Amino acid sequence: MTVGNITKNVITIEENITNQCTFAKTLKVQEPISITGISSISPLGISANEIWDSYQNSRHCISFEDFGGEQTPIAILTKRAKQKIANLREESDHYQSLDDSVLFGIYAARQAILDAGWQGNPDFGINIGSSRGATGLFEKYHKEFLDQGKSSTLSSPTTTLGNISSWIAHDLQTTGPEISHSITCSTALHAVLNGVAWLQSGLADKFLVGGSEAPLTQFTIAQMKALKIYASGKTAKYPCQAMNWEKKRNSMFLGEGAAIACLEKGSKQNALALISGIGYATEPLKHNISISTEADCFQKSMKMALGSIPKNEIDVVVMHAPGTVKGDMAEYNAIKAVFGNQLPALTTNKWKIGHTFGASGILSLELAILMLKNQKFIPVPFAEYKAVPKKMKKIVVNAVGFGGNAVSILLETPHQN
Repeated sequence: MTVGNITKNVITIEENITNQCTFAKTLKVQEPISITGISSISPLGISANEIWDSYQNSRHCISFEDFGGEQTPIAILTKRAKQKIANLREESDHYQSLDDSVLFGIYAARQAILDAGWQGNPDFGINIGSSRGATGLFEKYHKEFLDQGKSSTLSSPTTTLGNISSWIAHDLQTTGPEISHSITCSTALHAVLNGVAWLQSGLADKFLVGGSEAPLTQFTIAQMKALKIYASGKTAKYPCQAMNWEKKRNSMFLGEGAAIACLEKGSKQNALALISGIGYATEPLKHNISISTEADCFQKSMKMALGSIPKNEIDVVVMHAPGTVKGDMAEYNAIKAVFGNQLPALTTNKWKIGHTFGASGILSLELAILMLKNQKFIPVPFAEYKAVPKKMKKIVVNAVGFGGNAVSILLETPHQN
């Protein structure tokens, strides 16, 4: 091969790479992704009407339970939701040995495909993640091992990372790919990213995405308390002070739940909302749990999700805002850096239902969809607002995990609305 041919081939390769990179950048917004169904099970309830009613009042869902001899704020499922999970567990001998995180996911997935009209058509992919996974069972089996020096037969298969997606696939008898992952608190929105990528690639027509978490265990809460980020005290009207920029103490607390969304390529007639932009970024690790003061990861992820859309078209940002001093402020700084003097209205649901780790992002997405559907902004009751939007067309939803793994999703009202 001559030098001229080598040079020509190198140029061709470079052109192909450039074209592929350009294609990748435009692929995210080349065609919108429809969210045709979404369902959840959480301290807010189990039906869209029940959840929306709960969001419209200013009461939190916190109860105080004993953990390690301390009265600790947590957000647990409603009695009705707990009964649904108990009934699900009794449906099969196989289900009796499953962790709550798996059963939460199965329940939400069943309702989501009904919402989207997918029942009877099992050809769709699944990507459901979790930050902690089968937390309750893992702690149970580990204690059993410490006490008896041996472990139960089902200890491994019921605590693996892929447990949630694989059991949902079994329950729904699907024929598409199943994916599991854990990217801490941004897990569910990373599942959305994966679903969008599969749909835009043409490898799938439909994808079920979301997250599930059942973290209300002694060891998990002890870990959060060891980080000095857990809320304390029963006297505060709102134990979690997410979006209180003046707070001096961390005020995060844990909740449980799952949410699942149905994604389809294109603008569908039955779309609840459209995904018109996605963004993601990871910061260089400076600390195991923190992000930078200006949340560089959020700045990058929001800018990527917005693309060329004018910033003043964004009506709301649903913040990750877990109620920690540094985390809340860093995200707020990032929003100010991106939007400047034209800040959208800001809100979060952590003050109400706590931090559900890997499920938190998709529960925030559900809040955004409900606000778009009902055209009513849900504020944080103790936050100050100069004005709130009367009409909403575009909402950004944020999530970030330990180590600065940020995701931003841009939602907008369906075109037919």
